[in-house]
Amino acid sequence: MTLKSMTGFARATGFSAPYRWAWEVKAVNAKGLDLRLRLPPGFDAMEAEARARVTAHLSRGTLYLTLTATRDTTTPDIRINEKALANLVSALERVPLGSLRPASLDGLLSVKGMVEVAEVVDDEGALAAAHVHILAGLETALLGLVDMRVREGTSLAAVLRARMDSIAHLTQAAETHPGRQVDAIRAKLAQTIGLLTDVSPALDPVRLHQEALLLAAKADVREELDRLKAHVAAVRELLASAQPVGRKLDFLAQELGREANTLCAKSNDAVLSSIGMDLRIEIEQFREQIQNIE
Repeated sequence: MTLKSMTGFARATGFSAPYRWAWEVKAVNAKGLDLRLRLPPGFDAMEAEARARVTAHLSRGTLYLTLTATRDTTTPDIRINEKALANLVSALERVPLGSLRPASLDGLLSVKGMVEVAEVVDDEGALAAAHVHILAGLETALLGLVDMRVREGTSLAAVLRARMDSIAHLTQAAETHPGRQVDAIRAKLAQTIGLLTDVSPALDPVRLHQEALLLAAKADVREELDRLKAHVAAVRELLASAQPVGRKLDFLAQELGREANTLCAKSNDAVLSSIGMDLRIEIEQFREQIQNIE
């Protein structure tokens, strides 16, 4: 399975007599699926089907979907009301004009009702056929958008897998760091207890030893390392999933960050703290990159 990003652009155009149409679709990041659909007058009946086709292909992202449709220019039907014109001419012949000039043809035709211009009416059959072709064009545009999102998702998947490899490597480095070994912890505690008893001989060495053991237990990062490895395995499994995984990846990124923060807080070793900081950087970069995953 290939991951999909949430960004992309696609366009589809066509002609269904007498309409020329074009779909434009642009997608950007979003927590859910947010469709912003714009249809021209006369095409509102397509809205429900258009939305259904979008949800069949996409599950996340803000989608700006715009249809433009223009009608081919047609010559309007012009008719002269010949009967009314004849009556007007006959009436004018009975009027003494005197010094007035006789009426001209264009003057007569400008009289209201002499010329009728019949606007072209949309044919319902042609409009229905156009709807079919335009919806097929939407399908083409959506497939183009999905293809673009898949290509970008493929590139992102390679980056995310590399991030997981780096996080796994750092987790392993923290796990095998000598500062976490029992002998190293014991030696450091013994040194601390020795310094304290030298400075204040009245201190009870047994009590100090008990307190030091409690602190050592609190500073142990075994559970954090185990959870880091489990989260890395879960991310790798999701990257191979056939379902949209963006939200789950976002949750795991938060969990990875939580474990890395705890590791840094509990560590009493400079090198281990440095590894924890590197983990935090890698996890933050991973978290930023998955914001564009569907």
